[in-house]
Amino acid sequence: MVAFTNLLLTSLLASAGLGAALPPRIGNTVIEAREPEPSLSGRKFTLSQQQNPRFHKFNGALSVYKTYLKYGAPVPDHLAKAVADHLGISVEEVLNYANTTANARRDEGSATAAPIDASDSAYITPVSIGTPAQTLNLDFDTGSSDLWVFSNSLPSSQRAGHTVYNPGKSSTARRVNGASWDISYGDGSSSKGNVYLDKVTIGGLAVNNQAVETAQQVSQSFTAETSIDGLVGLAFGSLNTVKPTRQKTWFENVLSQLDEPVFAADLKYEASGTYDFGFIDPAKHTGDITYVPVNPDPGYWTWTSTGYQVGSSPFVSQSITNIADTGTTLMYLPNSILQAYYKQIPGATNSRSYGGYVFPCATEAPDFTFGVTDEARITIPGRFINYGPVTDDGETCFGGLQTSSDVDINIFGDVALKAAYVVFNGGETPSLGWASKAL
Repeated sequence: MVAFTNLLLTSLLASAGLGAALPPRIGNTVIEAREPEPSLSGRKFTLSQQQNPRFHKFNGALSVYKTYLKYGAPVPDHLAKAVADHLGISVEEVLNYANTTANARRDEGSATAAPIDASDSAYITPVSIGTPAQTLNLDFDTGSSDLWVFSNSLPSSQRAGHTVYNPGKSSTARRVNGASWDISYGDGSSSKGNVYLDKVTIGGLAVNNQAVETAQQVSQSFTAETSIDGLVGLAFGSLNTVKPTRQKTWFENVLSQLDEPVFAADLKYEASGTYDFGFIDPAKHTGDITYVPVNPDPGYWTWTSTGYQVGSSPFVSQSITNIADTGTTLMYLPNSILQAYYKQIPGATNSRSYGGYVFPCATEAPDFTFGVTDEARITIPGRFINYGPVTDDGETCFGGLQTSSDVDINIFGDVALKAAYVVFNGGETPSLGWASKAL
């Protein structure tokens, strides 16, 4: 019964858009639907991404539920009920699924599968693998460290609608004997298989002998999301799940080829964005870039913000240690900060029925500013924090700031990242750079 319930809920989550994360872009990437441009130089690259036409309507309760699963947090009863009401299943089924997923998680870490948000278009990036090149549309994610793909080893029922990688058709593919991988994702989806070394090219920049994890089994949620053929992890290699020997990420392997050991995210609000590999584009930010130290243990881009400001209220100095995670849609913060924010929105409430903070759609949400250092700050416009209606009448909207108390970690997801030009510095001393930009 548990197995049947899990299959049912996984299918429902997939249809609701929780099958995979599609964070925007890479290299000097201008996120628009067009053919890749030639490289800017031998060590700087630009590539185009494709807008995903199969995005799903955002649901706040499902998004929060997914984040709880991702970080192994117990799912509160009220959130389980909100998810159950939305999916048309029982609370028991939701909780059983969450408990089964938590027990199946690996100690080494998990890769993210963020929901696809209809208000902010999701993106996939063409990646060339092998010789001759086989092009797959992959999801880039700073919250995981595996490069895995749909492969010809999958049963036909699991690869229908996907482009698959066939190592047998690549003259540069080499099987890593005895190596395997197995990942559990935030929404309960999973994938596992064998490992090959092959040539992987992104934005004109090639890495030979890159570990390519070929799926022999994927869960229904990935099968249902036919726009995604796999994932490229951009977190630190310590999160890689290959056994018996962890493998380096594509970014770690390409570092020696880059002009600078960086990639920069320029995510956009309701528009195409970009990732830049190997250089920082001065045209994409205003003012200076402020860098802060990163703690790479256990493998995330973890840093500490210096505080926050709600609207025009005074700035509050407060250390907020968090993860910069392109694979998480919302921003998760301590309850005290949420209370300070939502009390400035008339009618806002922490709704157990809807699984988080909601407010009247007709009300203008205030801006939210966070400190990078004592001097540098980034402001998130209030419109970024309105994630759309949760009711059929369109009167109640879900908030982009939600509680981190049960997740036990603060997360600066896309709500925060798309308000800035963010530089991920993977040099000897990792750091994050934040700069304001035109919004």
